[in-house]
Amino acid sequence: MSLIKIIEVLAILIGAFSGFAEARSKKMDVVGVFTVAFITAFGGGTLRDILLDKRPLFWVTHQEYAILIFVLSLIAVPAVRMARKIVSERVIVFADALGLGLFSIAGVSEALAAGMPIFIASMMGVITGVFGGILRDIVCNEIPMVLRDGRPYAICSFAGCWMYLLMQKSGVPPDFSLWSSALAICGLRLVTWAKGVRLE
Repeated sequence: MSLIKIIEVLAILIGAFSGFAEARSKKMDVVGVFTVAFITAFGGGTLRDILLDKRPLFWVTHQEYAILIFVLSLIAVPAVRMARKIVSERVIVFADALGLGLFSIAGVSEALAAGMPIFIASMMGVITGVFGGILRDIVCNEIPMVLRDGRPYAICSFAGCWMYLLMQKSGVPPDFSLWSSALAICGLRLVTWAKGVRLE
């Protein structure tokens, strides 16, 4: 499995966990849990593939991703109930920040591979990073966090995507570029959250 696929799988798992937690907080049944987890994990990548006119969609090509979310949904109800008792808010925020970083870099990498100009590639990274969470919040009848939180979120993704693009242009090894940029997005999001930085 290539590095970008490993990053993609990790991002999907983290996105699904976010969906599980949100669905359970709304007291949804197993169908609701699966639906929210599915759109959280695949929403950003699906929009990216549509905009890049890439067919079939990435989760159709790799049906094992969808099967994994389905299986996890069956055990998510008791697992999330237990996790909410032992997992702190900081752990949830960390997981969300890590998912943002992984999804964003997977998105910008896919856009570059499709031959997109660098600015468009950076926007594809941001879309991949944030759109799943937007859909999750809409389905759960919430104003999307990225639009109401006030703390830098999409901006962290955008900055990290440009870090990746610049490293690629500078001839930095791809593996190092991928991981360091994803971690930079994660770190930037966590720092701005911890310091209470706001855009208002």
